[in-house]
Amino acid sequence: MFCYKQLCIPKLTLRDFNVQVGAALADMKAMNKVIRFDMPVYQQTN
Repeated sequence: MFCYKQLCIPKLTLRDFNVQVGAALADMKAMNKVIRFDMPVYQQTN
């Protein structure tokens, strides 16, 4: 996970605050997708 964070979330170097927020939100959305792929899927048994 640490390596993924280092690749996906570098220091924000953009000067416009709104663009920084958009970039951070896009990175979080991508990381949430990766975390969701790693979660096991449970099937309910009766």
